[in-house]
Amino acid sequence: MLTVLVDYESGNLHSAQKAFERMARETDGGTVLVSNRPEDVLRADRIVLPGDGAFPACRRELAAVPGMVDALTEAVIQRGRPFLGICVGMQLLATTGHEYAETPGLGWIGGDVRRITPSDPALKVPHMGWNDMVLDRPHPVLAGLATGDHAYFVHSYRFQVADPAHLLAHVEYGGPVTAIVGRDTILGTQFHPEKSQAAGLRLIGNFLGWRP
Repeated sequence: MLTVLVDYESGNLHSAQKAFERMARETDGGTVLVSNRPEDVLRADRIVLPGDGAFPACRRELAAVPGMVDALTEAVIQRGRPFLGICVGMQLLATTGHEYAETPGLGWIGGDVRRITPSDPALKVPHMGWNDMVLDRPHPVLAGLATGDHAYFVHSYRFQVADPAHLLAHVEYGGPVTAIVGRDTILGTQFHPEKSQAAGLRLIGNFLGWRP
């Protein structure tokens, strides 16, 4: 079993790679490969799309890798390979991002990415640090996780899903902020599982063992 972490110069790949490799060893989850080659994405059994920075920049960098968006679409949408987007990698699943400029996303999960607007002016943006998750819907990759588990966030924009059925978990930060989205074989986390200690490692291990 091969898990490919997509390298498009827009993700914190070192810590993500270490976390996925650790859990692959602990769960007999196969091989983890960091790659910017579309052919590796096409042969992968699971695909991870990290992302740090601004939505338009990440979308631009992803499109700049020749053949990558087409390979992702074929592997995930047509072949149904399990997919995990992390932080901006999750936001790119949306229809449209509204950071700096209106930017089309991949459109795999309907919705918009808009700036966080906490109801309490004392709450600062970006939303940075640990927060307690509220699990809204069960999912195999969330097995062993519970409402109240901590996850680590660093972001100023949130994913507003068009279909509430695609919202798997949220946190409260002067109002609800999407934490996990999912449909079919597609999953995304706004938080960084590789930095979220026990809860994040559990999610990674579950993803490596997921058989949709």
